[in-house]
Amino acid sequence: MRLPWAESFVSLGLDCLYNQCMSLPVCVNCGRSYPATGTPYRCECGGVYDFVDFPACSRSLDLSAPGLWRYRASFGALADAPQVSLGEGNTPLLETQFAHHSVWLKQESLNPTGSYKDRGSALLAGFLRSRGITQAVEDSSGNAGASFAAYAARAGIHAEIYVPAAASGPKLQQIQAYGAEVHAIPGPRQNAADAVQQRAESGIAYASHAYLPFGLLGIATIAHELVEQLGGKAPGTLVVPVGHGGLLYGLMRGFAALVEAASIDKEPVYVGVQSIGCAPVFSAFENGEYTLREPLQSDTIAEGVRVSHPVRGGAILHRLHGTAGRILAVDEPELVAANHSIAAQGFYVEPTSALAWAVLPEIIGKDPDPVVLVLTGTGLKTNLF
Repeated sequence: MRLPWAESFVSLGLDCLYNQCMSLPVCVNCGRSYPATGTPYRCECGGVYDFVDFPACSRSLDLSAPGLWRYRASFGALADAPQVSLGEGNTPLLETQFAHHSVWLKQESLNPTGSYKDRGSALLAGFLRSRGITQAVEDSSGNAGASFAAYAARAGIHAEIYVPAAASGPKLQQIQAYGAEVHAIPGPRQNAADAVQQRAESGIAYASHAYLPFGLLGIATIAHELVEQLGGKAPGTLVVPVGHGGLLYGLMRGFAALVEAASIDKEPVYVGVQSIGCAPVFSAFENGEYTLREPLQSDTIAEGVRVSHPVRGGAILHRLHGTAGRILAVDEPELVAANHSIAAQGFYVEPTSALAWAVLPEIIGKDPDPVVLVLTGTGLKTNLF
């Protein structure tokens, strides 16, 4: 059975590659397989690497393995990679109330460095170790940089992290505490991305959480855990902040793999959320488009989604086509109010996480239960309150 993910590759004339690729990443532009050596973040043609088929989902757990590596039987080619771990994963799923309705909160903010990015970093660091990398660069608005800095330190990799100069002070301090070299780049988030790509041209490995597809395998383990925590069923509705789109896309791939393995009957209804201050995926969705345009940007406290060129945005839009899923956007007053509202229930999260809480009035009573929100990062890294 061909997974729906393969259709975008077929539309590009890559049908002949379908049976060859299986769990190996390929370029979505030209179909070239990811090389057996080196760590290119993009294909020679400029295309982005992705999986045609996600690695087969396995019910077999390695309970002796650390962190999310217990799911390594579902990691395909990375199953035997060095197991770099700080104990990530197995985060709580707690029930709370909104407008007299039950809502479930997946607390990814309780990962070792305070964000869901640790799941991708564990797999990314393992991949880099498997390729003999000892030095790498990354760019981030804060959380991904802190996460990669921690896992790089754990793996014995020297990390250079490029961040916007306006990134939250606690996040910068965390990156430095792990021993990484920090480069604070003035201007918008895209400037840091441009600077790190220039650095990568020197030949140093660019450990991009956005471009490299290997971290998606780690993010997909959230889907595994949610099914376990919900008694063998998927959420009815899953609400997720969207920046580069790796979190939502990784979850989509994870749930699709679980359906393919007959572990669940159907995927959740996906609801992605952006800040209206930087909402390229929302704008494209509203206009029925699949190509992202440069967004009009204003200031937003949700720095984790302040991404003008989302790498996985187009893939998300294709996946949402023909489903009940959608992309929503939140303005700043709504976001600030949501951040205070969720904190009043005991959940101290960064504004990016509060995007999911802010759209609950548009979801409760309209979309299928149970409604699950992914809380992406801790509020301890921000200066909001």
